[in-house]
Amino acid sequence: MKKKSLVIVESPTKAKTIGKILGDSFNVVSCMGHVIDLPQKKLGVDVENGFTPEYVTLTGRQKVLTELKKEAKNKEAVYVATDPDREGEAIGWQIKERILKKANVFRVVFHEITPAAVSEAFKHPRDFNTNMIEAQVGRRVLDRIVGYFLSPLLWKKIARGLSAGRVQSVALRLIIEREREILKFIPFEYWEVEAQLAKDDNKFLAKLDKVEGKKAELKNKTDSEKICDELKGEKFIVSDVKKSEKRRNPDPPFITSTMQQEAFNKLRFNANKTMSVAQQLYEGIDIGQDNPVGLITYMRTDSPRVAPEAIKEVREYIAMSFGKNYLPEQPNVYKVKKLAQEAHEAIRPTFVMRHPDGLKNFLTPDQNKLYEIIYNRFVSSQMKPAVYALTNVSIEAGICQFSASGSTLVFDGFTAAYNKENEDDNGDDSAEKPKKNIIPVLTKADILKLLNLTPSQHFTKPPGRFSDSSLIKALEEDGIGRPSTYAPIIYTLILRDYVRRIKGYLNPTELGFKVCDLLVEFFPKIIDVGFTALMEEELDEVEEGRLKRNKVLEDFYAPFKVSLDYAQANIKKEVITTDQICDKCGKPLIVKWGRRGKFLSCSDFPTCKNSKSITSGVKCPQEGCGGELIERRSTRGFFYGCSNFPKCHFTSRTLPDKEE
Repeated sequence: MKKKSLVIVESPTKAKTIGKILGDSFNVVSCMGHVIDLPQKKLGVDVENGFTPEYVTLTGRQKVLTELKKEAKNKEAVYVATDPDREGEAIGWQIKERILKKANVFRVVFHEITPAAVSEAFKHPRDFNTNMIEAQVGRRVLDRIVGYFLSPLLWKKIARGLSAGRVQSVALRLIIEREREILKFIPFEYWEVEAQLAKDDNKFLAKLDKVEGKKAELKNKTDSEKICDELKGEKFIVSDVKKSEKRRNPDPPFITSTMQQEAFNKLRFNANKTMSVAQQLYEGIDIGQDNPVGLITYMRTDSPRVAPEAIKEVREYIAMSFGKNYLPEQPNVYKVKKLAQEAHEAIRPTFVMRHPDGLKNFLTPDQNKLYEIIYNRFVSSQMKPAVYALTNVSIEAGICQFSASGSTLVFDGFTAAYNKENEDDNGDDSAEKPKKNIIPVLTKADILKLLNLTPSQHFTKPPGRFSDSSLIKALEEDGIGRPSTYAPIIYTLILRDYVRRIKGYLNPTELGFKVCDLLVEFFPKIIDVGFTALMEEELDEVEEGRLKRNKVLEDFYAPFKVSLDYAQANIKKEVITTDQICDKCGKPLIVKWGRRGKFLSCSDFPTCKNSKSITSGVKCPQEGCGGELIERRSTRGFFYGCSNFPKCHFTSRTLPDKEE
């Protein structure tokens, strides 16, 4: 009887899907992610001898290794089918080095979990990619050095239990700097004047553009009313009509960052939720067939490349479903950014004939929503541009010039499949949507009828707070982070309470300000956007085989060590005194920070260990209670609870209005 082969993947869902595809000749098991890593309670990196990492079996994972070793025994071959990125490469390599040295081990890689892709991968196994492993080790060591040495400094200055991360700290800096822009922003008043005009019975709108040949600047109501009074006796005459055609090209199929951005903008999914749902679609869903099916390609990618067979398939679908006039002569090709992992594909449906409408009964609402935007975006990416006829009109009225513009859709092109609204995610849900303006047929010298003049008051607006979407976009544009890190960056900032997500937008906390300010003061280069981007680029070059891992680590560690030594010698504990007195020993109370936020502690600690919560100043709404509400933290986030707990169990997600 022929021996079975063993296949190792990361998750049980993926194991189930691949096991059904491969059949009885293979035994597919999951390692449940990382099994081996740097030790948790010490540095685990020999910085004096080539930054050599010390790997250990993670707490509670020895049983997994024992089971894998047992499963590998007497198997004809062992196939490592962990994810097709550097994390997956490193996970598989560490398992091989720890327990599979004597086994016949092969690496298999596929970007979609379909019978064709999996079968093809097993026909062409390869060796482990040492450059990918080196890049992953370099990133892990870099992050460990920063976290291990910076965290104690935060304890010394602010509070024990805090931590700092290399990339997360740069993201926090972006959020803090944006918040400071908002805080110092001074709004300026300005006014606009809109004219409702008509030719025959056709009405349209025009906006005041210039006064005496200069840009109209109306600073107050008096200015706008004066202009309106002057205009009421003037003739409105068309001085110029320009017609043009605009072609709007489709967007590329999704990569990780653009999927996360669009899922927030269209579905209001945060980055973590988007990646979780995408993982489910990738690993396999039961859609009423004999086997679970992977519905999308691998969801951690920075390449818009699409496999030739998928291009052929989608072009046939477009011709059949929309008509040949929607199909460009040649497939659309999208630019790959520098150092993108070109072996990866864009995020797309694994089989374009699986339309979202046909899967609704098998997917959860969230799965269906995300699959639908991935599907439609991919189909639209291989369609012709949309074409618009534009009309721009200039209108003279005395010393004033008005302008009006309108567009008419001539050919819907790719928007027949996917119409992405052109709205910037600027943190303002109340932003007015542009009015639809249909311009009638006009010719030069036409005299128009003035129906109405409407002055309107406006104020300049501060920059919007970052959302998951806009922060990911900013990080990507600055070269910070990579596909696998965007969601964890945001998750970690929220977990540490440096940032809170309020109504979908990222608001820094007082603690976030303190941590950021300390890092900027003592480690300006380490959390500099340009320096961090350079480190990311160099790690990518390690993966490409153009740089050695140790060179990157040495370039980082030398300036880091200088800043570290200076900080260790000069950081002093921050003490914030209050006018409150300890009710046990009579010493002043001071403000301290803990894992659950700020609290009051006796200044004579540890001799006196008295402490108490800082209340919000809002009385508990519970009748007869007399307590005040205190901010508390649970596994589900922040809430307000009564200071008289456990006598009073009142809680609220929001703070009731404070009584005057």
